[in-house]
Amino acid sequence: MPQHNFKLPRGRIDYLEVDSTALKNNVLGDPSKRSIAVYLPEGYDESDKDYPLLVDIVGFTGSGFGHVGWKAFGESVPQRIDRLVEEGRMGQVIVALPDCFTSLGGNQYINSMAMGGWADFLTLEMVPVIEDTYRVKKGRDHRGIFGKSSGGYGAMVHGMLYSQTWGAIACHSGDMDFELCYRGDMADTVTHLANYDGGVKEFMDKIQSGKKLSGTDMHTLMILAMAATYDPDPAQPFGVRLPVTSDTCELIEDRWQNWLAWDPVTMIDRQEVQDNLGSLRGLYIDCGARDQYKLVYGARQLVKRLAGLDINHHYEEFPDNHSNVDYRMDISLPYLYEAIE
Repeated sequence: MPQHNFKLPRGRIDYLEVDSTALKNNVLGDPSKRSIAVYLPEGYDESDKDYPLLVDIVGFTGSGFGHVGWKAFGESVPQRIDRLVEEGRMGQVIVALPDCFTSLGGNQYINSMAMGGWADFLTLEMVPVIEDTYRVKKGRDHRGIFGKSSGGYGAMVHGMLYSQTWGAIACHSGDMDFELCYRGDMADTVTHLANYDGGVKEFMDKIQSGKKLSGTDMHTLMILAMAATYDPDPAQPFGVRLPVTSDTCELIEDRWQNWLAWDPVTMIDRQEVQDNLGSLRGLYIDCGARDQYKLVYGARQLVKRLAGLDINHHYEEFPDNHSNVDYRMDISLPYLYEAIE
């Protein structure tokens, strides 16, 4: 079993609030004032030095706040960074861990007419507030963003579209190849929604008034969140319309194409995406060879394309699945630090 980290974080954790314009009037009705945990390294208050900035965006159903909390036989992100610094594997950094949770259970960290302007929140609102508040090294060359699963997807898309903000990214087990990782869930989603006469509102009423979520509830909620992200319809309840018919589960082609336009294995064909990725100081990707969501195949496709385009990157495939793989940050965090120090 993994060794438990009994040490308290050596630095301190601050909390900031950003009253976001980008998130106002989102269809979900979620608050636009969002909080960010900021880990300041040991000695921050006694020094006058500036530090690189890392931003941690988490997976579906998560929040940055979950990464500052206690973990059995594990460690929080602040504890992990302290240990990596102590082992001489990286230097000190400031880490921002934003709370980007939504009423649909998660976030893909892109702009959506339903979910809100999450990419703008991170790049145009959060980063400037952090720079105004703390001694971080200025400029994109000293900033990195990382995450796993939905957070890995977000990090990858931010590298593809927002390289003016981020100098390096790390994508752990990120969502890609939507045909494999999402398409197969559509029939189960339609079947489960049929218990509520196919109604998203009726399903969400049950979720929000219930005591707990079943596994089927959670998978259905995830697909609804993806629909509200990749192909939102603000006129529909929670901004959700599915890319399949409710009776035969046949693809509605134009809607599905809207999803695929956000698939990293599709996005890589765009020149602006290639230029942005090529400009990064660090591009890290990994995935478990037994990933139960089939994400390793999308990772292999993307990496093959990156190699063909001669875009510098670092890829690792490891003998594990999608779950409980925070230990991979032992590799990605030093990599990011070296890229942005």
